[in-house]
Amino acid sequence: MRGNSVLTSKIESEIELLQRHVQMLKAIMENEPIGIIRLSELLAYPQHKVRYSLRILEQEGLIKPSPEGAVTTEKLKAFMNQLRLLLDDMERTVKDLKSQLV
Repeated sequence: MRGNSVLTSKIESEIELLQRHVQMLKAIMENEPIGIIRLSELLAYPQHKVRYSLRILEQEGLIKPSPEGAVTTEKLKAFMNQLRLLLDDMERTVKDLKSQLV
């Protein structure tokens, strides 16, 4: 259920964006090298959203461009492990928060 609250809208949009970036990384890992059009078709995202995600992932050093399309870098595995730990922490925080609701 999506709310329209100022209290929750920011976190909802950030989680959706993170989810898109992770889906993009997974698709790149499984199909590298892969271009914008193919990623757009594969993930059913508009090309402008694919371009934005690719730009962010490249800035983070997780992918790099090649003549054939995007490829992952050696930083990807460490990032995925770090993200997994962060999500575990967030899950505990959300469970704690839920327990405080009346």
